[in-house]
Amino acid sequence: MNRIFATSLLALTLAACGGGDDAATDETNLEVATPPASGEAENGMDADATQASFTLEDAMEGSWRNPKEIARDEYRNPAETLEFFGIEGDDTVMEIWPGGGWYTNIIAPWLHANGGTFIAAVISPDRSDRAAEALEAYQANYSPFPDLFGELQYTYYDSASGPLGEPESVDAIVTFRNIHNWMGGDHADKFFNDAFAVLKPGGVLGVVEHRLPSALNQDPSAPTGYVHQDYVTRLAEEAGFVFEEASEINANPADTADHPFGVWTLPPVSRTTDREGNTPEGFDAAEYQEIGESDRMTLRFVKPADGETPAEPEMMEDATEE
Repeated sequence: MNRIFATSLLALTLAACGGGDDAATDETNLEVATPPASGEAENGMDADATQASFTLEDAMEGSWRNPKEIARDEYRNPAETLEFFGIEGDDTVMEIWPGGGWYTNIIAPWLHANGGTFIAAVISPDRSDRAAEALEAYQANYSPFPDLFGELQYTYYDSASGPLGEPESVDAIVTFRNIHNWMGGDHADKFFNDAFAVLKPGGVLGVVEHRLPSALNQDPSAPTGYVHQDYVTRLAEEAGFVFEEASEINANPADTADHPFGVWTLPPVSRTTDREGNTPEGFDAAEYQEIGESDRMTLRFVKPADGETPAEPEMMEDATEE
C-alpha cells in the first residue's frame, strides 16, 4: 500500500497551480470500521464491516492515508465539507481535477463501502505528455486496490473536452481549489456549463476555492489564485445553477490574500522565490507558515429540479468583478 503514497507524490509533483489545461492543483489508536473486502482483507481491512458502519470519519482514519495528508485535515475539513455538500454514500460523485488524490483517498473508499460510484474527471492524456503522466500516476494509486477504492471511473475535463458524461447521470460534482486554474485558462464558464449538463435535476455542485476579499480587485485570469466569492456565484448562476448556501467551514481569517507569490506563498506550497529565483527583500517565510493554508469559500449549488425555474441572479451595483 505504500505505493499509493509514492505515486501520489508523483502526481502532485506533476500538478501545478497555474492557468491552462496542464495545470491541475494540488493537490487521525482508534479501532474503526473499514470498507468491506471480498476476501481476506489486507492492511487492517475488516471483512466484517457493514456498509452502514463505514463513515466519512472512518475513511479519514484509514491506514492508506499518509501523515502529510492527515496533517492537512485541520485546514481542509473533509468530513464537514462533504456533509455540507449533502453527499450521500450511495451517490454517483464526480470529482473534477482530483490532482494527487487527497480527497479521492477519502471519498472513493466511503462511496465504495456504501454502494456509491466515484468518477474522476481529469485532463485528457492526449493534451500533453505531462497530462498523460499525471493520469498514469493517479491511476496507479487506485487500480491495484479495487476492494478498498472500488473500480474508479474516468472522464475528461479541459478546455477542449466534450461532455462529462451522459446528461443528467451524476448526483454530485465536487471540485477543490480549481476555479482559478480555469479562469487562467479562460474556460471557467465551460466548467459550470458542463457540470450543469451532467448533473441530475436536484443534483449538487460543491465548490471550495481560495477566497479573494471583496475589497481587492478581481483579475479575470486570477493570477494570485484567489477569486471573489461573488464571481464564482455569478458563473454558476449564469450556467443555470441555484446558489443554495455558503459555509465558513474552510475559512481562515488570518489570510489577507495579499502575498508576494499569491496563494502559493502559503502552505502547502510555501513558495519563497518567484519563477526567476528572486526573493523579495525582507521576506519572512515563517510569517506565512504561521498564517496556515488559505482562506477558502465553500459553496453549495443545486441544479433545479424539473419544472423549477431558477431566480434571476441579483446584480450588485458595487460589484468589483471585471
